[in-house]
Amino acid sequence: MLFNSSIFIFAFLPLAFAGYFLLCRHSSQTLAHGFLVLASLFFYSWWNVVYLPLIVGSMVVNFYLGQQLRSGQEGGRRHNRWLLISGVVANLGLLGYFKYTDFFLENLSLLSDAHFEPLNLALPLAISFFTFQQIAYLVDSYRGETEENNFLTYAVFVSFFPQLIAGPIVHHKEMMPQFANQANRHIIPENIVRGLFIFAIGLFKKVIIADSFAVWANAGFADTEALTIYQGWATSWSYTFQLYFDFSGYTDMAIGLALLFNIVLPLNFNSPYKARDIQDFWRRWHMTLSRFLRDYVYIPLGGNRHGRFSTYRNLMATFVLGGIWHGAGWTFVFWGVLHGLALCVHRLWHRLGLRLWGWLGWLITINFVNLAWVFFRAENWGQAINLLRAMFGMSANERYDFSIQFVDTLSRWLNTPVYDWVPYRFRTVVVPEQTILACVLMLAMVLVFRNNNRFIKEQLPSTTMMWVAAVLFGCSVIQSVLSTTEVFLYFNF
Repeated sequence: MLFNSSIFIFAFLPLAFAGYFLLCRHSSQTLAHGFLVLASLFFYSWWNVVYLPLIVGSMVVNFYLGQQLRSGQEGGRRHNRWLLISGVVANLGLLGYFKYTDFFLENLSLLSDAHFEPLNLALPLAISFFTFQQIAYLVDSYRGETEENNFLTYAVFVSFFPQLIAGPIVHHKEMMPQFANQANRHIIPENIVRGLFIFAIGLFKKVIIADSFAVWANAGFADTEALTIYQGWATSWSYTFQLYFDFSGYTDMAIGLALLFNIVLPLNFNSPYKARDIQDFWRRWHMTLSRFLRDYVYIPLGGNRHGRFSTYRNLMATFVLGGIWHGAGWTFVFWGVLHGLALCVHRLWHRLGLRLWGWLGWLITINFVNLAWVFFRAENWGQAINLLRAMFGMSANERYDFSIQFVDTLSRWLNTPVYDWVPYRFRTVVVPEQTILACVLMLAMVLVFRNNNRFIKEQLPSTTMMWVAAVLFGCSVIQSVLSTTEVFLYFNF
């Protein structure tokens, strides 16, 4: 069930909202939480009920481990590091089996004379997100930072449907005190206004913007060998904006939905394409994943506490793991390597006391991010290399007609035939003017417009903005009904 589907917006969400607050008002909080867990598991199993026992079993085991870790501390006994390690290994083992078995078998076949048949395992929905969330819970329990003695409330923490499928990745201490707050058991009109506004903006980002760029990005990646230089850049930038508005839109919808239930989820995006360096980018992009990698990978590895070489090593290890988390493929690994190297270069640059003008730093950062996304999106090395060759005029047909394509594009825009003498075969290049114009407009928009994070806590949208959001919501719903709905990209991770 997708957030942008009609059945979710007009059936599931109203029933879940009404049922939860009716039980909060006329019954016990236990029944209200039980209803919310059942609704969330129904939401999860709508995709594939076969994997419902997987998430339920994972919650049972991790709740038990968390109890054991806390009881060990309360009794004053020595920290049971092996119990924590066992829990983390069990979670990663489950994730690894479904996500990386075929990747491992494929590479094992390449390295040996034997041939291993892939298992063709389907990736259970949301397994990467609820695995990381529960690993964080175990580590926090080991540190004595959680208090949870009720399995039902723990199940709410893991399965709460607004953030279940693709985050944000939350801590137990961030969310559960809000559910325990008696004031949050009642409908709060201000949160309804904020939630609906943010949800409408996120829906528009996904359905109108991201899905439009998806058409162009998919078409380009489907045939990278035939791309011209303009088509290459249009393809890469189309995916750059598709990914941003797809995941940003999902996160906005998740935050808006949670606000309807009086729950404030952590921010996940803060205008990352405005970043002036790569470190700033990772402080703004997928912020809860960046926080997880920092707190549970980078710092435990030693962070920056043991000299320069160790710092660079830890950065590289963290981002290689981040790349692998996103997908089982060498292109994801290389994407992680690129960002790890960029952060190492950034740290060394600042250590040497060097600085860039703000606009130049932004230009380098946004283009690096765009180029790195090519490997993130490509299905294989060949596809990525072909696109990069097209982008830099190195494909077979680009070596001789770059200037002619430029004149051809200018001619199309001006609607003036300025070179009738050019051989006809050089005038058949298809340049996606609409795509290029859309990319330029989107880049201007993300640079000029403020994000809607301020509406979560700071202020209510104005009446005018609510009307605008209502129009955007209506257009998005109509578009969802009339066209094929694209699955959220991060559902694949």
